[in-house]
Amino acid sequence: MRKTVIAATLLVVVVATAVVVLVVRGRPPEPAAAPPPAVKTTTVRKGDLANTRVLQANLGFGAARPVKGGTGTVTKLPAAGQATELGKELYRVDDQPVVVFFGATPLFRALDTPGLKGSDVAVVMDNLAALGYQVGTRPNDVSKAEFTPRVVDALKKWQKALGVEQSGTLAPGRVLVLERPMRVASVKAQLGSPASEELFEITPTTRLVTAQVPVNEAGVLKAGLPVVVVRPDSREVPGKVTSVTTAPAQENSSGEKIDVVVTPDNPADVGDLDTAPVRLKVTTESRTGVLTVPLAALIALKEGGYAVQLPGGGLKAVKTGLYSQDKVEISGDGITDGLEVVTAQ
Repeated sequence: MRKTVIAATLLVVVVATAVVVLVVRGRPPEPAAAPPPAVKTTTVRKGDLANTRVLQANLGFGAARPVKGGTGTVTKLPAAGQATELGKELYRVDDQPVVVFFGATPLFRALDTPGLKGSDVAVVMDNLAALGYQVGTRPNDVSKAEFTPRVVDALKKWQKALGVEQSGTLAPGRVLVLERPMRVASVKAQLGSPASEELFEITPTTRLVTAQVPVNEAGVLKAGLPVVVVRPDSREVPGKVTSVTTAPAQENSSGEKIDVVVTPDNPADVGDLDTAPVRLKVTTESRTGVLTVPLAALIALKEGGYAVQLPGGGLKAVKTGLYSQDKVEISGDGITDGLEVVTAQ
């Protein structure tokens, strides 16, 4: 009986062993261990960094100012958009032309007596000379400019060409003296209105960009600062800040503001636009020729500060400078242009 039990036990062991062998042989091989992930690297590069600020602005012709006439009745008005021209009629009062002269002093009296001297006489002499009439030599001191018979003769010739009475005299209301060429922005009066009322508004002929900025956000804005004007079609054109002045206080204003005026470097860049909303891109800070890496290459150190990691695993402490979008300026021992460093996946 005992021999029978032993034999049975051995048979069971043999069969189990055979099953195990068969199972092991039929099992697929164990997969190989996955290799460690590749390290992503970047390169330290020398270049320029800049931060910009975008301001909402308007393209136009600058601030408009009103023009009033003298005595009489308005009988002809200029058209909006009309440019002023030296010696040319701009509007009419009592059916007589009011002509444009350029200068620093408006006519404040009637020039009707030879021998009168003053800056208003200088303006008349300068404009008649610019129109091609002989007025003699004007003194450098405008206060000594004299209404001589030669000037009177030149004035008569100009009046003849203009088609008005050749009186050789000139009343203030017959000439509009402007400091430079301007354009008519809008017409306020109507035919038949008194000439003493506001007739129209004028602006400079050069297209300007204007913006209002809170004083506490003015930052680097100052005259002469280069800026970029972004047109409505997203085209970017260069310009410069020409003035920064305190804006007049406004009701319900949230604080003091400044008026910023920008002139495009090339007027033709905006010559196809009349008035339009634009943007100004202002560089607030910049660095040139500095070493930079992507922000993802920086490693924050427990003890404070930052480092970059070399592909071999070593760390190099760095000092950070200007941050600009996704890049940062770095410096430190061993940090050179072309150095390969690890960046985050």
